[in-house]
Amino acid sequence: MRRILLKLSGEALAGERHTGFDEETVRGVAAQVKELVEDGYEIGIVTGGGNFWRGRSSESIDRTKADQIGMLATVMNCIYVSEIFRSMGMKTSILTPFECGSFTKLFSKDRANKYFEKGMVVFFAGGTGHPYFSTDTGVVLRAVEVEADVILLAKSVDGVYDADPAKTANARKYEEVSIDEVIAKNLQVVDMTASILARDNKMPMRVFGLGQPNSIVEAVKGRFSGTKVTV
Repeated sequence: MRRILLKLSGEALAGERHTGFDEETVRGVAAQVKELVEDGYEIGIVTGGGNFWRGRSSESIDRTKADQIGMLATVMNCIYVSEIFRSMGMKTSILTPFECGSFTKLFSKDRANKYFEKGMVVFFAGGTGHPYFSTDTGVVLRAVEVEADVILLAKSVDGVYDADPAKTANARKYEEVSIDEVIAKNLQVVDMTASILARDNKMPMRVFGLGQPNSIVEAVKGRFSGTKVTV
């Protein structure tokens, strides 16, 4: 693996606060990413927006407008995380699929490749830029576009289970599962649109708990206890 796309859930960025940011958590992520960058890996990052906004839970707001608020939540997250990364000595850039004034640059594959070649950590904010598509679809889309070798999904749970482990005491964890089985059993590693996009473009994923010690580095270097999603 050389080029990696890391997906951080908004809830993971909030730590135990559940909303907003937990700086200690983000600094822990930054330290691991810095180690990988120094080892020669190219790192792209997509964040969710759930620490600020979950549009589907709001019935009184038009779905398109709710999704637009969610896109802006991911921009806020990327600006914050990017600045923490910079404070720890990394070079970063934020790309969005829509204009955000001077806050970000407009996404293109050529621009992303140029930043990767300069050793920058590239943040892909704003999802796909369209309503009705989640950040799951956004991360798979960007991974395919920039020809990433793997997607790392850092979640609040430590892998893929056959049932919700928070609700089912005997839920079984997969060490490895094919994307076809994920789709057939609706295991919700990512949403169905993202799963099909990953399958059709042969994009592997690794799912793990962000709270596990050194979890991002372990996932990259193969010594991890999460779930490999194969294609």
